[in-house]
Amino acid sequence: MSTSTTTRPTGGSGPLVLRGRNWVAPLCWFAVFLDGFDAVVLGAIMPKLTSDPTMGIDNTDGTMIATAGLVGMMIGALGMGWLTDKFGRRKLLMGAVIAFSVLTFVTGFAQDAFTIGLLRFLAGLGLGGCLPTGISMVTEFAGHKKGSNATTLMMTGYHVGAVVTALLAIWAAANTVSGWREMFFIGGLPALVLVPLMWRFLPESPDYLLSQGRTQEAHTVAAHYGVEIDEEPERAFADASPERAETEKQGAGLLLSATYRRNTIFMWIASFMGLLLVYGLNTWLPQIMRAADYDLGNSLGFLVVLNAGAVIGLIIAGKVGDAISPRNAGILWFIGSAILLAALAIKLPLLGIYVMIFITGCFVFSAQNLVYAFAATNYPPKVRGTALGMAAGVGRLGAISGPIMGGTLVAAGIAYPWGFFGFALAGALGGVAMSGMRTVRRGQGTGSSGTPVKAVQEPDAVRPEHTTTGV
Repeated sequence: MSTSTTTRPTGGSGPLVLRGRNWVAPLCWFAVFLDGFDAVVLGAIMPKLTSDPTMGIDNTDGTMIATAGLVGMMIGALGMGWLTDKFGRRKLLMGAVIAFSVLTFVTGFAQDAFTIGLLRFLAGLGLGGCLPTGISMVTEFAGHKKGSNATTLMMTGYHVGAVVTALLAIWAAANTVSGWREMFFIGGLPALVLVPLMWRFLPESPDYLLSQGRTQEAHTVAAHYGVEIDEEPERAFADASPERAETEKQGAGLLLSATYRRNTIFMWIASFMGLLLVYGLNTWLPQIMRAADYDLGNSLGFLVVLNAGAVIGLIIAGKVGDAISPRNAGILWFIGSAILLAALAIKLPLLGIYVMIFITGCFVFSAQNLVYAFAATNYPPKVRGTALGMAAGVGRLGAISGPIMGGTLVAAGIAYPWGFFGFALAGALGGVAMSGMRTVRRGQGTGSSGTPVKAVQEPDAVRPEHTTTGV
């Protein structure tokens, strides 16, 4: 990767980072990799944590610890999404990585359930900002015509992180003293490499710069990285419903204005259901499968296979989302998830259940990421971070509910098969919510500056021809 110089603009705050063009996607990918670690680590270490006689933690305590971390992530996502629209993507992403990594490392020294829960909550505040900020960055550097594919490819980092974490947990269970403390120490180490690389190579988003009136800087960054920017992005989106344009509103007020209200509400519902599936399964799948009489090794193996399937599913879902819109692809993926999760209640030979879990992983996690792809490509730049942050933040209520539901069923001794039926219902409801959204399709119009600005609302039954990735 070649590098260039860092230049200082005539106006604005601080120097612009103008480095090799290929750094943005991998740096955001590794930031989301940490989100994948965080999602899986508690479920992966839960059997060892609850069996550690020095800690005195049971499944009920484990559920509370998981909930504390997810509450922190919800608050972090809601706050960080708004902050990135105000202060920029670059600084906030680096700050989120630093906060999460330090607090995760310290968790390895905890001596009781309360301390673990508190540190997980604080780490969640930082980590909650990684995902919406990273998605905003890669979408804005990829351009709206590749929004779905850029989002889902970046989110493969989440599931690679989950796979690596589950594999490390298998190793730690057999080769370390506690079987769980070492996992938190490992989780804090990547920032030692990632943060310096971000400082040197991660640029600010030209869409963000333009939304702040820093036009010269936006064009400088866009020209260096080969990014096309829209001179009038707010007008382009407002033209979808010109009679209801409410350009004076900002942040959550704009998201809930007449122009965006329907999409926003249904997006929140879909995100709630999607993250309920992601965190419920990642936290409790090993314990559910142990309740089905599989041993610990295979139970952790199922977690690996589930997230390995997610990586393949994301690659496919991104291309399908660009072809038929994130909305239409999301409907298919949620409904597919519901069917496959219900089918996991059927007793199969070991090889058969591995195959079923792999295919289920292809659908379950990609469904949620198509919700993010919809958010990234259907809101203007000045509220894109807020839209993504609120989708992730409201969705964290589902992320809290999933582990609570799974933990309650495990504690009651009925997680198998009723856990899978409950998750299947969430998948079906997510599909219903996706069907309520409307895709904004940008056409060819011309604003006062001569740039393409026209956008229209597609009908509920979106035509299968090219829709420029669902915007």
